[in-house]
Parts: sequence; C-alpha cells; structure tokens
Amino acid sequence: MHNHPGRLLRYMAQLAILSTAVVSAAGAASTPTLDDAHRAFFNARYEEAATLAQALETDAPGDLAACELRTSALLFQIKAAIGNQPDRDKAFAQCAPCVGLLASFVADTARGQAIARDRLAVVPDDDATLFLLGKIDLNYVWLQLGPLGRKKGWDEYWEARRSLDAVLQRHPDHVRARVSRAWIDYIVDTRMPRGTRWVLGGGDRKRALKSMQTAADTDAPFFVRTEARFALWDLQVREGRLPEAMAIARGLARDFPENADLARFLNGVK
Repeated sequence: MHNHPGRLLRYMAQLAILSTAVVSAAGAASTPTLDDAHRAFFNARYEEAATLAQALETDAPGDLAACELRTSALLFQIKAAIGNQPDRDKAFAQCAPCVGLLASFVADTARGQAIARDRLAVVPDDDATLFLLGKIDLNYVWLQLGPLGRKKGWDEYWEARRSLDAVLQRHPDHVRARVSRAWIDYIVDTRMPRGTRWVLGGGDRKRALKSMQTAADTDAPFFVRTEARFALWDLQVREGRLPEAMAIARGLARDFPENADLARFLNGVK
C-alpha cells in the first residue's frame, strides 16, 4: 500500500515536533537551578554547589544570588581543605587546592561587589541587592578571620553592616538579613578583643542567639529557613548547648541525609 503524500508530510511534522520536545526536555533536565545548588550546599557537597552556581552565573551574568552562593560554597571548600591547624599560614601553604579556590573566591567576590555597587548607585534602596552585597562582603570577612586567620576585610565588614542594617530598618523580618546580622553580633562579641569590639560597632552574643532563634522559627521559604536552622545549630554547638544542638541536627539530617558534618556530630554526641 502506498503512503498518501499528505499523510506522509503530517507524519514527518509530528516526528519533528516530538524530536523538538524531547530535546527541550533533555535541555531543561540538564539546566541547573538555584535550588539544585542550595540542596548540594546544605548537603555539604560544596564543590558541586560551587560548580552549579558557576553554571548559573554563566547562563545569567549578573545573577547575584548565584554569586553569593558560589562564594559561600568556595568559602566552605577552603575551610574544609585547611582544617583546624593552629598555624593558618602553614596550613594554607600545604593545601594544594587552596590557591586555586582562593583565586576563584576573590574573583567572584570582586565581580559580585562590582555588580551590586553599580546597581545601588542607580537604586540605593534596592533591598535584594543590599542584602546580597552584605552577604558577599561577609563571606570575604569570614574567610579572612576564620580559615585564613588574617585580620583583613574591614572595609567589607562595614559595608556589610551598613547594608544589612539598611535592609532590616525597612524589613525587620527579613530572615536572611537577620541571620547575617546575628552572625556579626555573635562574632564581634565572642571573637574580638574588648577594645576592638567598640571599634567594630559592638556586638551582642545574647541578642545574636535570640535573633537566630527567631529567624529559625520563622515561616519562610524552605532554603531560607534551612540557612537559619544551620546557623542556629552552629551557635548552639559553640555555646555548648548540646541537647538543643542535637534536636536541630536531627531535623536537618532528615532533610539533608548526605551532610557528613551533621552525621559526624550526631554520631559523636550520644
């Protein structure tokens, strides 16, 4: 039986539509999302999170949310690579991947800061940009004070503090800004010498704990609340409040079963 020409053309058109749909579906499946990067990050798969965030930045240059997450992931990669050695300079010198990670971190930080500052020069009260600039700044400060053990980043510290305070003045319930601002209060009060605390605008450990608890209890988008819960867990561990820390860690481990840090903590604290 011979195929009718019209029927053959319709069949070929249907095949073309089907092929296009399959290709589009495959492309969509392979395109990372910010949620994918967040899930990798909170499962402590920091290298994967950094790679996914970089892909998002490549697809959408100027994506500050991806830039902030990438700098966070790179910070945690460097922190894990250096470990807890008391001589930070020696630890960094012996860390094979750290030079490349630091170069990537510095480049992404500078790019994110430049994008944010340019936007704020046009719209000074852009709260989303203010928050992300403050968070990117703080990632730089925490890297210097923590893994690298260097007292640097004071310009970034003040820019972050001003940015976060501006956001919270207009939006007191901004969960991520509350978490970041609470970290400033806690670190300044617990890690800085008394004289330095005053120079840095003061800190308040008790206020930080209360603010972090409020943030963790706030009904917010999943990954926003997750960030607050991880931060509260960290503070409870630092404070030696192990029963409270255990309760938070168990909940987080249900949501992020691949997180090795949570597993070590839960296995080590009986």
